[in-house]
Amino acid sequence: MTNNLTGRVAVVTGASSGIGAATAKRLAADGAKVALLGRRKDRLEELAAEIGGDVLAVAADVAVQQSVLDAAATVRAAFGPVDLVVANAGVMLAAPFESAQTDEWDQMVGTNINGLLYTGRAFIDDLLAAANNGQRADLLHVGSIGGHTVFPNYGVYTATKAAVAHLTRNLRAEFGPRGVRVKNVEPGFVTTELGAGMLDPDQKTELAEWRSQMEILVAEDIADAIAYAVAAPKRVNIAEMIVVPTPQG
Repeated sequence: MTNNLTGRVAVVTGASSGIGAATAKRLAADGAKVALLGRRKDRLEELAAEIGGDVLAVAADVAVQQSVLDAAATVRAAFGPVDLVVANAGVMLAAPFESAQTDEWDQMVGTNINGLLYTGRAFIDDLLAAANNGQRADLLHVGSIGGHTVFPNYGVYTATKAAVAHLTRNLRAEFGPRGVRVKNVEPGFVTTELGAGMLDPDQKTELAEWRSQMEILVAEDIADAIAYAVAAPKRVNIAEMIVVPTPQG
């Protein structure tokens, strides 16, 4: 299934770094036209220049619905209808529940849940049209093992990722019979910028310690998993994939 994306039009959110950037590179290498969505325009433009070819940098904030709708219009104007969406943008901000800054909660809910909803809604008509034309059509969510496990001080983050997991299952039931493959790739510990914006210094230190205790994944590992899932034959939906470092179990 390698290099099986020629002719496809992909959108990757949260593309300015980490898993999003690695996924954009991989999808482009496998033949797709790729639109990079994220808030940091300069980073997106640098990545687009690095990748070259049919790549488009579009500044957008997935937590703002109109921003996503405007980005979708820009992508269609440049590349035409989209048939592959990787809703990757996410925020992880840990803190004890009783002392957490509640605007961090708002940021996680706004990006991890609302942003995913707005992204799917902005492109679902394209995906349904692609499926109706006999093409592969993919809506892929990047979740987290946090949606299935318990981490003290990460209650709101893990709740948002549990929402991602269950939303994916329900959308799969809704759109699978109509030809759209909805799927969830759930990473464990990965070397990315995720968590860098935490306000709680103790949690930032603890996260760094967790990541240093084992050989963890790199963003390209998740990009490989995503590329594999979306390159599958149309009849196959790799619906849920948990990808963790071997020592994480």
